[in-house]
Amino acid sequence: MKLSGLHILLTYQCTYECDHCFVWGSPWQSGTLTYEQVEQILEQAKEAGVTSIYYEGGEPFLYYAILVKAVRKAADMGFEVGIVSNAYWANSVADAEEWLHPFAGLLADFTVSSDLFHCSECLGERPQNALVAAKWLHLPTGMISIDPPEVEGNAAVMYRGRAVKMLAEKATSHPWERFDSCPHEDLREPGRVHLDPLGNIHICQGITLGNVFETRLKDICEKYNADAHPICGPLLEGGPAALVTEYNLLQGHASRYADACHLCYAARTSLRDRFPQYLNPDQMYGVME
Repeated sequence: MKLSGLHILLTYQCTYECDHCFVWGSPWQSGTLTYEQVEQILEQAKEAGVTSIYYEGGEPFLYYAILVKAVRKAADMGFEVGIVSNAYWANSVADAEEWLHPFAGLLADFTVSSDLFHCSECLGERPQNALVAAKWLHLPTGMISIDPPEVEGNAAVMYRGRAVKMLAEKATSHPWERFDSCPHEDLREPGRVHLDPLGNIHICQGITLGNVFETRLKDICEKYNADAHPICGPLLEGGPAALVTEYNLLQGHASRYADACHLCYAARTSLRDRFPQYLNPDQMYGVME
């Protein structure tokens, strides 16, 4: 497996507790990287051939001093660097410019996450302030905006994490047998993976390949065998439906699900005791300390 991108979840904590969040971000979540750990991760990323680093969460601006140093370090090492934020800090355009000024000339992308799950308007005042300030500073900008289940749009909810608990009942359901492929992730050659605050490498949120504080990222990539992975293997063979049949999960499971992610997440939740090494950490499955 060859990687070009590494998305670093600086923290699981967030100012919001959005219904659609598949990492269960909230003010009560635990798990945050130290700067020393970020340095280790960047060194491993360079060794593994990664060229792009994103800092996200949770909400990475909650640990602003560490974020600033981490962005500078990554840029100095030659990575393309991006940030994803909900812009809770952008009370005015002038304030937002102050927050973003240390990143001027360092970012290849600054993406704001804002939708009806975050605020009463699809693009709230603070995200707008942040985008305006970013443009003043010549930072390339982007937007992530997810549509609620009742709205027919192009950015649909993926029903995993908190979305399963809070939103799945509002969605149109389908027979589980139809979900015979993974529509969102290239499980064989993903190109980019997520690294959480505990060091876990996620090929998809909640499906892990190893931990960089135990095994170097380069070695994790070299040793990864998608077909032999107890979760990725069945998913490649026949999607989430194959998890149900491969591990005899039909008893006790629903007959219909909102989407492939919903079935996959439900199946993985049932399999956590059997495969704790691959289906972790607790944070990704809504288990709060």
